[in-house]
Amino acid sequence: MTLQEKDAAAGYLFILPFVIGFVSFMAYPLFQTVQMSFSRVSMDTINHGFTMEWIGLENFHRAFFIDADYTRRLTEEIIQMSLLVPAILVFSIFIALLLNRQFFGRPFVRAVFFLPVILASGVLMRLETNNSLLNLVAEQIQNQNALRSDITGVIENLLITTSGVGTLGDFVQYILDIINQIYTIAMASGIQILIFLAALQTINPSIYEAASIEGATAWENFWKITLPMISPMILVAVVYSVVDFMVRSDSLVMIMVQQQVLRLMNFGFGSAMALVFFMAVAGILALVALLLSRVVYYYD
Repeated sequence: MTLQEKDAAAGYLFILPFVIGFVSFMAYPLFQTVQMSFSRVSMDTINHGFTMEWIGLENFHRAFFIDADYTRRLTEEIIQMSLLVPAILVFSIFIALLLNRQFFGRPFVRAVFFLPVILASGVLMRLETNNSLLNLVAEQIQNQNALRSDITGVIENLLITTSGVGTLGDFVQYILDIINQIYTIAMASGIQILIFLAALQTINPSIYEAASIEGATAWENFWKITLPMISPMILVAVVYSVVDFMVRSDSLVMIMVQQQVLRLMNFGFGSAMALVFFMAVAGILALVALLLSRVVYYYD
């Protein structure tokens, strides 16, 4: 086997567990979801199963044109994702560059930045959301901030006022919104930091040495060497960030699907909403892959 064939075989071996797991446990439920989305589903208490009556696109028509919340929430989720994912990528690259440097206590700091991945798990996130003490503290903080004009609010109003209306004003508002959501960004950046950190460690140090001899600055090294070399992992991080954001436990669309399926027992309507959501995420990923694949630099 040639080197290229060996690399291809290794890649197939790495994805083989996922393929086996998908075919064994996910392929049939996905097919059944598609089938339910075009049917009126009712419980069959005698045979302990479902009975499906084909109704065509009625569930999709209800989701788009009759339900008052689904389209709005889906649009809000996509807009929020498009705003947060770039911030998550920038934050992850910045932290990965810091963690890639030599300093005392680096393993401990790396563990601290990976800690949000554990804290953001479904059980702990649900405990945090349902914690009455934390909710009471958050409510008290909001009430106190509403009664006084703090320095942060004054600075934000000053920046928005001086930036005016237009592109500059929208950019300033975007930066302020990102700053206000820094906790969410940090909680969602653990895996991305590891991805970029692994990519940075694959870059040969001799490339930087040669660039320094030629007189390149650190700024030029980042744009001419670091960013192109880690560009394949940027594509991976974007795909992961989009999927991770859209299927999080507190997603508005996911909550609607769970309510329809688990509480109201509307299996057909819930399956239609889930299928539309799945197709929206798949379309976004296809668009991102198409755009970023043109600027990704692959090297041997």
